[in-house]
Amino acid sequence: MATDIDKIIHIVRETTQKWKEPIVTELTKQTHDPFKVLISTVISLRTKDDVTREASKRLYTLAGTPEAMLALPQKTVEKAIYPAGFYHNKAQTIIEICKILTTKYQGKVPDDLDELLKIKGVGRKTANLVLTKGYGKLGICVDTHVHRISNRLGYVSTKTPVETEFELRKILPVDYWIEYNDLLVTFGQNMCKPVSPLCSQCPVHNYCLRVGVKQHR
Repeated sequence: MATDIDKIIHIVRETTQKWKEPIVTELTKQTHDPFKVLISTVISLRTKDDVTREASKRLYTLAGTPEAMLALPQKTVEKAIYPAGFYHNKAQTIIEICKILTTKYQGKVPDDLDELLKIKGVGRKTANLVLTKGYGKLGICVDTHVHRISNRLGYVSTKTPVETEFELRKILPVDYWIEYNDLLVTFGQNMCKPVSPLCSQCPVHNYCLRVGVKQHR
């Protein structure tokens, strides 16, 4: 059975309207600021959305630019983003990123994937989020939800998120690139969960190969 990605996207788009958007998407709509997209994405790694939301708000009341962030002691950044996971390391990463932005990019977040990847602490997921959410440019952000669901559907057969990104760049229609992450993250948080997904309630059940699903509800 070939994966009908057009039908799946349409169904998931309709279904996810009743759930909260991913936190970085929410913050993007509020600020339209590539710098805040970048920093909130760093905070969000291995951290629940509600924690990321409040941590980001606290931090941006103190500093909203790379220059202002560098004026803060690391302990202040740590306190602002606590209890985000690995908050000590993230505070250090945020400060390092701000140093690079001010010294190499005149305080402006690059709008080029290769340039973003040169910044220590910025991986492909973060870089693609900055491009798509911060600049509205084409990119495919692949996190654990996107990687898992794309494979469960049978749309790709890959081992890592990076492999998934490159495969999606080959086969996913360009019109879906920017929204693909938002849709699958929201769908993955609420329906197609990592352990025991809600297959009996899933509106794309008939279009999914359920690759690797050993237990479901």
